[in-house]
Amino acid sequence: MQKPEPRFRELTDEEEARIQKAAKEDPDNPPLTDEKLARMRPAREVMPMEFFEAIDEMRKARGRPKIEAPKVAVTLRLDPDVLDKFKSSGKDWRGRMAEELRKAAGL
Repeated sequence: MQKPEPRFRELTDEEEARIQKAAKEDPDNPPLTDEKLARMRPAREVMPMEFFEAIDEMRKARGRPKIEAPKVAVTLRLDPDVLDKFKSSGKDWRGRMAEELRKAAGL
C-alpha cells in the first residue's frame, strides 16, 4: 500500500531555526522552562468551580431554542413551474408554500 502524500511539506532546517528563534524572542509568550512546566496544574485545580459551571451553562444554551412542534424535513418532487412561482414570490417562499399546503389540507 502506498503512503498518502503529506498535506504539508516538511520545513527546512533553516525555516525551523527561524521559527524557533522568533518564538524565543517573543516577549509576550516566552518559552516554558522545565521548572514552569513542573509547577503547572490543571485548570480545574486553580479556577473557581463557578467558572466551569458558567461554561457548561453557556454550552447548554447554544443552538436554537426547543419548540413544541418542530418542522419536519421532507424530500418532495414538484413541477418546475410550481416551484418557480413560489420562489419568485420572495424570500419566505417556503413559509408561503407551507401555508398554501395547510389551506389545501383544511388546517
